[in-house]
Amino acid sequence: MSEATVGAHHGMARRGFLTGAAAVTGAALTSTAAVGTARATGTTTGTTAGNGTGPGTGPLAFTNVTVIDGSGAPPAPGMTVVVEGGRITALAPSARIRLRPGTRTVDLTGKYLIPGLIEAHTHSDGPESVVPALYALTGVTTVREMRGEPVHHEWREKIRSGELLGPRWVIGSPIVDGTPSLWAADVGPTIEVADAAEARRAVRRVKREGADFVKVYSRLSREAYFAIADEARRQGIPHLGHCPDTVRIAEASAAGHRTIEHLHALLLATSRHEKEIRRLLDAVRIDPRDPNSLSRYRSWFQQVHPLEWRAVRGYDRDRADALFRSLAAHGTAVVPTLSVHRTLELPDEVPTRAEEWKYLPAWQVEGWPDQLADLTGGRTPEQARQIRQIFAHRLRLVRELHGAGVRLAAGTDTGTGYLVPGFALHDELALLVTAGLTPGEVLRAATSDAARTLGLPAVGTVALGQAADLLVLDADPLRDIRNTRRVHGVVVDGRWIPPEERRRLLTAVEQAAATTPPPEDGAAMTGCGCGGHP
Repeated sequence: MSEATVGAHHGMARRGFLTGAAAVTGAALTSTAAVGTARATGTTTGTTAGNGTGPGTGPLAFTNVTVIDGSGAPPAPGMTVVVEGGRITALAPSARIRLRPGTRTVDLTGKYLIPGLIEAHTHSDGPESVVPALYALTGVTTVREMRGEPVHHEWREKIRSGELLGPRWVIGSPIVDGTPSLWAADVGPTIEVADAAEARRAVRRVKREGADFVKVYSRLSREAYFAIADEARRQGIPHLGHCPDTVRIAEASAAGHRTIEHLHALLLATSRHEKEIRRLLDAVRIDPRDPNSLSRYRSWFQQVHPLEWRAVRGYDRDRADALFRSLAAHGTAVVPTLSVHRTLELPDEVPTRAEEWKYLPAWQVEGWPDQLADLTGGRTPEQARQIRQIFAHRLRLVRELHGAGVRLAAGTDTGTGYLVPGFALHDELALLVTAGLTPGEVLRAATSDAARTLGLPAVGTVALGQAADLLVLDADPLRDIRNTRRVHGVVVDGRWIPPEERRRLLTAVEQAAATTPPPEDGAAMTGCGCGGHP
């Protein structure tokens, strides 16, 4: 059988441009040690809030807060939100609500409460004592893992059992790609399929292994892709990811492709030169003997860049409108991942330092510039100019997708260099505003619209009966989306982490990162590696 798994399930041993750190088991950030001691600030009738703020410790009321519920409704000032048993059990104006005796209260006068944020595209990689907690402590209470590995399932089980602080985790399969894949064995498991029979076996296999969806990739043949779509439908498991080079987006959408990741394929599909470009894509080749994923991606980008530039120059608004109407009709969402596109397409604008980098191992951060240069170096001034225009065109596509009613979900491709878990999503929200969405529309892309995209009806809004995943902010995100970074406290599955406890936990993450040794076998590229052109 030619179906092959490229790379062993070696946890977090080999990593690089998309974060890289050996897996570390640490007790510093378990939910019992880290969350169970959090104190709710404020008082209730005759009762001072004390220890034990988890789902099983009785009701907790957040009072006098402005609620932005994630649905698009206007902000509601002066509200009380009651949380108990991991759910929102009451939601009403503070002046009219009557709390049960013994209810602990947190006075949030002047604060803003929004749903916990949802990160729809991650490749989480690094120490157990760092990565899961970073998501939660930055207000990212749900993540979708786009290349599932055993460690992600381990983290999810520890989070569910209360052993580890972290977000809800939706976990995909290993990447399912054609042969040869864009990924070599240096980055972990990839399933290569050459025909329909292997493609169907791959779907059955990943479902059996516990994946929540099938992650499809760029180099699949048409035969293999449509076999995956059919078998996924038979098996009751979604398929999503890259739209393969051999398949038109409209075809993929009609076949049930749940989300289109990144904006590569959309450039081609909205160009009057699409037919010609598709023919040229068929001629793109990857050397199967190349053991280095960075090298494979560099080769692919070098071949694809001129085609994307031709696509942009042939942009056809009528074709785009027709395609976007089709995507909206079929319910296919788009995850633009502007953050990774910007990193790899505008490398001159990448920061040389950022405060949040201290939460990752220094050896990892120090490797980013060389790794970025490996991917983007050697561009001529003319190529650099073209690529800047390609990025500007991506922003336009996001604006037009939204205007046509295509659902957008916020995702970053966290795991790529310069994107720190949790923090990166806040930057993605700002980029979506730059693309032309309002702050309110962007918040929906990271809350209710993302929840719908991920098939999670119990999260994404502040409403009665919903999961108690909440983010409390010091300033209004509808005035300035950058205010999502002004985190006051977070509620993670009903557990309140107030400001002082959050600061302590972030300090513990920083210390864990500082003591994480580099992997013995070095670091290699992982994640999607999408968005740029050398």
